Amino acid sequence: MTAALVLAAGLGLAGAAQAAATDVDIIGGAGDTIGRASLTPAPTGILIRIEISPGGLTPGWHGMHLHSVGDCSDVGTFKKSKGHINFDDNAHGLLNDEGPDNADLPNIHADETGAAHAEVFTHLVKMDGERGLLDADGSALVIHANEDDHLSQPIGGAGARLACGVIGG
Repeated sequence: MTAALVLAAGLGLAGAAQAAATDVDIIGGAGDTIGRASLTPAPTGILIRIEISPGGLTPGWHGMHLHSVGDCSDVGTFKKSKGHINFDDNAHGLLNDEGPDNADLPNIHADETGAAHAEVFTHLVKMDGERGLLDADGSALVIHANEDDHLSQPIGGAGARLACGVIGG
C-alpha cells in the first residue's frame, strides 16, 4: 500500500513538471495560416517546434527571431511586432562575441516545396516571469526572408518579415 501511494505521488509530480505547450499559428504575408509553432517551457528555457506547410515559405534558409510585441495584425510587414526581445542589451548574433540578444534563434530551412520543420531550444528567454515571452503585450515569432548570418547588425541580414506568430498578447 505504501509503495502504491509513493508511486502515485511520484506520477503526480512528474506530470506537474511538464508544463503545457503554448501553440501559435504562423501567419504568412497574405494573411493565411502557413503553419504552427509549439513552445514548451523547460527548466532552463523553451523548446520550440515549428511546422510550416508546403508553399508556406520560399525554399532555402530563413532567419527566425523572437520579437517584443505579440501583434501580427499588419499582415505583409509584421512591423507591429516591434524589434527583437533584448533584455540584456546584447548585440545581435549567435556567433557575435558581444551577443547573442535574447531573440536570436537558429535559421530554419524550407525544402523545395516551401515546407519547413524544426525543433530548437533557447535558454535566452522563458515563457513566464522574468525574461518571459508571456508579458503584458506578449511577443511574436517572426520568420524572415533571408538567412541570418548570426553576426551582422542589426538582424544578421535576415531581411523582410515573411511570417509572424503571436505568442500571448
